[in-house]
Amino acid sequence: MASKPAAKPDHESFIRALTMHERVIRAYVRGAGISRPEDVDEIVQEVSLIAWQKFEQLKDATEFARWACVIARYRVLEFRRNRFRDRLVLNEKVFDLLLQEALDETEQQDARLRKLESCLNELPPASRKLVQAAYEPGASIDELALSVGKQANALYQQLWRLRQILRKCVEDAIQNDAHSSAPKVSS
Repeated sequence: MASKPAAKPDHESFIRALTMHERVIRAYVRGAGISRPEDVDEIVQEVSLIAWQKFEQLKDATEFARWACVIARYRVLEFRRNRFRDRLVLNEKVFDLLLQEALDETEQQDARLRKLESCLNELPPASRKLVQAAYEPGASIDELALSVGKQANALYQQLWRLRQILRKCVEDAIQNDAHSSAPKVSS
């Protein structure tokens, strides 16, 4: 009786999840006290390989970031053990607390970014296009002002007002989330 080959992980789903959450994983590794960019790259690469090998074990793709950060935690611990044998290292409980705090902060920043994207989509199309153009890499306010037929100072003022609208929208969304997730108190 021939044995059935093991199921292969879905390439596209894995690549999408990794691409979407690599920034979170990198921030988590940096938050764990790994500061050298080449060390962060090395650990994230190892996390990616392990995540690929174990991807079929992940039951819920929405948990990819948290799952990958758990893998990163173990890679960081091993990295620290191997690299810092002769140096003073943090107590493991303190280190665990720092890692958890880094993950929480990363998740909060990711949630704020999603809220910002949602708020940006609520702006009128012309305002949204203006904000996106102003934050394009290499964008120049002077050139942008010229292209939209405004003075640079007027454009700065318009962008300032749009940033205030976006800030308030994000803050309101966060506050709404806090109220909706708070336990209801019945009288």
